Amino acid sequence: MYDYRKSDSSIVPKKSSNKPCIIQGAEVMEERGLAKGNLPKQNTPRTQSRISVSSASERIRQSINKDKKQQLTTLFHHVYSIDQLRAAYYALKRKAAAGVDGVTWQQYGESLEDNLKDLAGRLKRGSYRAKPVRRMYIPKPDGRKRPIGVTALEDKLVQRAVVEVLNIVYEQDFLNFSYGFRPKRSPHQALDAVTAGIMTRKVGWVLDADLRAFFDTLSHEWLVKFIEHRISDQRIIRLIKKWLQAGVLEEGERIYKDVGTAQGGSISPLLSNIYLHYVLDMWVQWWRHHCANGDVIIVRYADDFVLGFQYQKDVVRFLAELKQRLARFDLVLHPDKTRLLEFGRFAASSRERRGNRKPETFNFLGFTHICGKTKKGKFTVFRRTIREKWHAKLKEVYLELRQRMHDSIPEQGAYLRAVIGGHIRYYGVPSNSRAISSFRHAVRRLWLKVLRRRSQKDRITWERLGRLADRWFPPARICHPHPLERFRVIT
Repeated sequence: MYDYRKSDSSIVPKKSSNKPCIIQGAEVMEERGLAKGNLPKQNTPRTQSRISVSSASERIRQSINKDKKQQLTTLFHHVYSIDQLRAAYYALKRKAAAGVDGVTWQQYGESLEDNLKDLAGRLKRGSYRAKPVRRMYIPKPDGRKRPIGVTALEDKLVQRAVVEVLNIVYEQDFLNFSYGFRPKRSPHQALDAVTAGIMTRKVGWVLDADLRAFFDTLSHEWLVKFIEHRISDQRIIRLIKKWLQAGVLEEGERIYKDVGTAQGGSISPLLSNIYLHYVLDMWVQWWRHHCANGDVIIVRYADDFVLGFQYQKDVVRFLAELKQRLARFDLVLHPDKTRLLEFGRFAASSRERRGNRKPETFNFLGFTHICGKTKKGKFTVFRRTIREKWHAKLKEVYLELRQRMHDSIPEQGAYLRAVIGGHIRYYGVPSNSRAISSFRHAVRRLWLKVLRRRSQKDRITWERLGRLADRWFPPARICHPHPLERFRVIT
């Protein structure tokens, strides 16, 4: 069995192939360093206070580059720095809900410098105490509710400062097929990696996997062990333990758990990535180099990941060993969301020979992926908006329009422009133009329905609504390049 403490530097080549567009597991290549004799650009902001957050980050990065296997012992002084805390405060969302303390971003900022000095002092003395997380539930497209934790503002602030410091460390360690909640990485890069990997590698089978209740079952004991593998500053470890053990406040009752981390906290995404880096990423990297007989690609976004295999026997063996691997660390695959399907450039022809229907589809990050062909007859992967998400968003828009029924038309138009614009910016990928055009048209019909309910005397016509839509609705256009074009640029 693979030892998570073993570094993956021995199995990952330091330099990628010179062949164009050859994608090893849908990963990007490492960036080039500066030429010999060139000094890095000064990154200290030229403000009156001479903030040194960027310079401190550069010092940490230089220390890591000297020895990428070293344990870091002195990081905590970067966390309680006034400059670091101030930068973390301004990085928080202004309109986020208040935690159990009831303090909002605006209230805390009324005496910002005094509050930051007091917080820095408590951190330095060790008297800082984490507050419990306030539990909330938000609806999911399938009708269920997702638990979300609302963290107290000072906890958010300190967590953000810790994340900024630890990101410098772990961005050197995380593998390139991990895309979720990482700096300068986005869901569309993960989507491009999946499509590019399937189109350019020998993929015949796809494993669409999801971990069941990952954020609620993550083991605190294992998580701390993984962090101590890289971070030996016990003050940082104690901070993380305080947040993990703070508990959850639900209906006035404080609940303590030795597993899980609340979704919604600033530190939770990083902790989840650290956990899955050691449990999943490094093991998959080792497995595909030592156990696979054919090509294997992987793309992970948080606890949702997609793998492509050349041979069916590889994926069957991998799935069995993956379940055993996850069980060691108290994780389990979601039985309903984990699927093995025949998918790829030869899937349609091989299924047709066996008398089966066309290849199945799989969902990833809001898109349904479909085997298809271009106008020239070449294999491609079509991406369509997931139908359930399409309907759920329209239902949400209609309910909001009912609440805004008696607002002025400019106010309603501004709201719909933001909604449609955000939808198009995310779902406006090649081969999905029909879906975004249909969404724009459906919102237009909903607006007409709501406006006609405002008065029985003034019956707005479809032609008049068309003029309003042309004024307020952004055009339905493709916002993203083809996956192979963008992926070739970033690699």
